[in-house]
Amino acid sequence: MKRVAVLGGGPAGAFAAAQLASAGLKTVVIDEKLAWEKPCGGGLTYKAYHQYPFLLENDTPKKFVRETTLTAPRAGTVTLKLDEPLLIYSRLDLNRMLLNRASRSGAQVEQTHILGMTRKGSGWQLRTKHGVIDTDFCVVATGARNPLRQVGTELSARDTMAALGYYVPVEREKIDIQFLPELEGYIWVFPRCGHLSVGICGKGEPASSLRRRLDQYMREHEISSEGASFYSHLLPCLDTPAWKRNRVAGDGWLAVGDAAGLVDPITGEGLYYALRSADLASRSIVDEIGGVTEQAYRRLLRRDFGGDLEFGSRLAKRIFHGSFMFGSVPARMVQFTRRSPRFCSVMQDLFAGTQSYVGLKRRLLQNLNGSLLEIALSFGFSRLMPRAAPEKDAAGF
Repeated sequence: MKRVAVLGGGPAGAFAAAQLASAGLKTVVIDEKLAWEKPCGGGLTYKAYHQYPFLLENDTPKKFVRETTLTAPRAGTVTLKLDEPLLIYSRLDLNRMLLNRASRSGAQVEQTHILGMTRKGSGWQLRTKHGVIDTDFCVVATGARNPLRQVGTELSARDTMAALGYYVPVEREKIDIQFLPELEGYIWVFPRCGHLSVGICGKGEPASSLRRRLDQYMREHEISSEGASFYSHLLPCLDTPAWKRNRVAGDGWLAVGDAAGLVDPITGEGLYYALRSADLASRSIVDEIGGVTEQAYRRLLRRDFGGDLEFGSRLAKRIFHGSFMFGSVPARMVQFTRRSPRFCSVMQDLFAGTQSYVGLKRRLLQNLNGSLLEIALSFGFSRLMPRAAPEKDAAGF
């Protein structure tokens, strides 16, 4: 029986292990931390839980969020009632659930640190703090800070973004997204069970500057950091040239999730791509025919979502730093969402995860005339309708 070692027990590694063990392969997960918390929002889109229903149908604490607000400079705020709710977990709870699922599927879980890996015949020899493990194949799920330099994506400074934030012991039911001037990123407030995840992600700006932006936002919105825990993390955010040379597979190994650089370059969202790449990697290993696992995995990734993420990397700077109709793109996005039902429908699908970036340009162009007409009519009717007279008090003043 083929033995597969999954290097890393985060969402991608845990899900890959469950899929491999369920298919009858001898599977071991190796991770020093196992389940741990992260500052990222922890949101799962409709696309994720529709494709993998167990993410919805379980007893793990989660939030069903049906409302989000978007704010941009000089555009104010718009509230979007989500047709398909976002599921928001604590990352600790989600990771623990996925690891338990891997164990129930028959995967062995080893809590230890990997010191190194060397090729041994057609397999691998892994050195850990507790000894040596021999395996036929490796799934690399070590995250963005991958210490195993010979496998996984190779990230340069231009291919990363910083994510940092606080866990604030306050309850809230809606998501807030705040775009900021001259930032390729945004601030988020995500409600979790028992606390808020309040954070910022950004590319091309030092973490110290991002933290100052976040602290100012929290002061202005009266979100106290007293009693809050601070965390920071590195996220892959591949520039367009990096997608062509992205090292997602090699002789005897496949990389998944952050270790493969598979993160949305616009939103920073990585959970769906972690789970989906783990699924595709597992399928490639199980269906291996004559040693073509690596090529099959690359083709599956490219066809499924890799090409779309590469296209998104070309859009990112235009979205955060571009202009449209004499205003910033985030500002116009907020204003169009407020006044155009057609554009609002596009935003619904983006939040649900069902709108690809490749198809976004075509859809926007097809709807542009109708959206502009809706916006013009919205402005026109607001000017035609008389304003409500101020109410008088009992004395008639």
